[in-house]
Amino acid sequence: MSDPSIVVDITCETGEGPLWHPDEGRLYWADIPRGRIYRYDPDTDDHELVYEDDTERIGGFTFQEDGSLLLFQEAGAVRRLDQESGDVQTVVQSDPDRFHERFNDVIADPEGRVFAGVMPDTDRDIPGQLYRLDGDGTFELVREECVLPNGMGFTPDRSQMYFSDTGNVDPDSPGYIYRYDYDRASGAISDPEVFVECGAFDGYPDGMTVDSEGHVWSAFWDGHALRRFSPEGDHEATVEFAPRKVSSLTFGGTENETAYVTTACVETRETEGEGAGSLYTVDLGVTGVPEFRSAIDV
Repeated sequence: MSDPSIVVDITCETGEGPLWHPDEGRLYWADIPRGRIYRYDPDTDDHELVYEDDTERIGGFTFQEDGSLLLFQEAGAVRRLDQESGDVQTVVQSDPDRFHERFNDVIADPEGRVFAGVMPDTDRDIPGQLYRLDGDGTFELVREECVLPNGMGFTPDRSQMYFSDTGNVDPDSPGYIYRYDYDRASGAISDPEVFVECGAFDGYPDGMTVDSEGHVWSAFWDGHALRRFSPEGDHEATVEFAPRKVSSLTFGGTENETAYVTTACVETRETEGEGAGSLYTVDLGVTGVPEFRSAIDV
């Protein structure tokens, strides 16, 4: 393993959801509260602001099969962004009676569906939830209650799905990573088990990914770290970061050999740590696997 290094020195308030675009050879990530999508090109070592929404936050995004971005925003709204032309098309209208908060962290499954967490509404004591967006554009509620839904991933054989419940808005919750049985044909998840109970670690489990060996890498919000867990849930390694809020990671590069890590600067770098909000790379000594693409009928 190598030490983390900054590739884009930027103060994202909540840098999140990094995804490698294999068609372009570029890395995309979001700054959730500011409604921004950024893109980094390792060939030129340069980055650019691809999209900005001044009115809505962007909780997460996927790549569609045609390479466009599917943006998951406020109150159930989903939009398709053609990042080259800048055209935006509404795929699913907002439904504030059903979705009381913004989306938070999403993942496409092997069949192109999208699992999408919804933030809790703490003012009205409404818990976080997890939905599945099916190919026809309809949502199915798959977990009625959680503290704060976050990173997800699939086991190499696609028979199980990981789901992180960050827990930091509940002083009694240490944060958990769960593992569900996953049915690829229907998209159903069932029989959750606690994969990792995170009370022994500083911070809370946030975004995550599964590497080519089937091990889980979890970013720890307020924990200054990435942590690796075996398929049995044993803690195997820690990679330390200067920023306090390490938010998510993905693998990119021609062989998925490079880990890209997002961080957050909610306050200032004096309080959050040097480099907070920046995009990092790190060699984790293992490769990743390509993320799935969404296939939502637009």
